[in-house]
Amino acid sequence: MRLLEKAPAKINLSLDVLHKRPDGFHEVKMIMTTIDLADRIELTERNDGQIHIISHNRYVPDDNRNLAYQAASLLKQRFKVDRGVSISITKMIPVAAGLAGGSSDAAATLRGLNKLWKLGLTLDELAVVGAEIGSDVSFCVYGGTALATGRGEIVEHLPAPPHSWIVLAKPTIGVSTAEVYNNLDLTKVSHPDVDGMIKAIQDNDYDRMTGLVGNVLESVTLKLYPEVAHIKDQMKKFGADAVLMSGSGPTVFGIVQYDSRMHRIYNGLRGFCDQVFAVRVLGERNTLD
Repeated sequence: MRLLEKAPAKINLSLDVLHKRPDGFHEVKMIMTTIDLADRIELTERNDGQIHIISHNRYVPDDNRNLAYQAASLLKQRFKVDRGVSISITKMIPVAAGLAGGSSDAAATLRGLNKLWKLGLTLDELAVVGAEIGSDVSFCVYGGTALATGRGEIVEHLPAPPHSWIVLAKPTIGVSTAEVYNNLDLTKVSHPDVDGMIKAIQDNDYDRMTGLVGNVLESVTLKLYPEVAHIKDQMKKFGADAVLMSGSGPTVFGIVQYDSRMHRIYNGLRGFCDQVFAVRVLGERNTLD
């Protein structure tokens, strides 16, 4: 039996870091939403009990370092499944980009194996399993738009944000999330108005939403990686209504309302950035249908 699942990318409309916790993680408060840029996960049942990763992207590990592998392994052990699975990952989301590609692959694997192995778990139950794999996996299980707190695993559903285009640009560099957090000085950052962003989304207020985007991690990444700051400046010049780095970077996204401006920004960025995408906000939650 074979089954297909989409694994959409996410962006952070607002990302605040409150403090470092005793367990070493950072307490966060952030608003995430899924966008129409997705990896494709193909699950094929195996009778030998093995978990096998198939990927043609050299940056995607094909062993137990892969989050989709970890998702399958955890479900298999937790629910004593004797069958195996081949997991074919077709990457469309840039790797190590601040877009939760690996986490979304893991979440799609959880949703897909729930069907393939007939486990009968709810999204809430799958999200609890996902939290053991990574901080963003719980959100990616649900998809849609949400406030994420704790280390990112406590997820509260929000309405879809106002309809808009998202133009993404990823420079050809990698960013170490650990390095960004290690260099974060919370006494010197400007904290975004996360509660104000929630209200703007609830009111479907595009202008207020674009006026309130913010990410405390930019205070570190833009200094360490000038390429990211350059893309952000260019996107503003091309006319995006709001420009922000997603996650710890290096991907920068611009929000625009109209097709004509989206095309202008997209074409302008293609001149000096290889990985540029123009996609819609999805914003709606996953189902188990």
